[in-house]
Amino acid sequence: MAVVLQLAVAIVAEIVGTTSLRASDGFTRLWPSVLVCVCYPLSFYLLSLVLRQLSIGVAYAVWSAVGTAAIVIIGVVAYGESLTAIRVISLVLVVLGVIGLQLGGAHR
Repeated sequence: MAVVLQLAVAIVAEIVGTTSLRASDGFTRLWPSVLVCVCYPLSFYLLSLVLRQLSIGVAYAVWSAVGTAAIVIIGVVAYGESLTAIRVISLVLVVLGVIGLQLGGAHR
């Protein structure tokens, strides 16, 4: 599996795991809890494979930033969480930080 695809699947698994964590209601609901227990290990396993080819700083920054941005959007759309100006600015700064790390030439 290509490194970009591995990273993308790792990110999706982390997003599904985090969303399921909320839906599990403190691990009192079976299927969301099962998803948490499957998705997080899958995400970490795939991230570990990505780290064979990408630097840890860039790989983790992309994994966490994309996951964070997606979870914020899911929180706003699915759970009615507020999207304030400071939250938008903060997300933009996270994305800019990841771009900066990539442009900084951190390769493995």
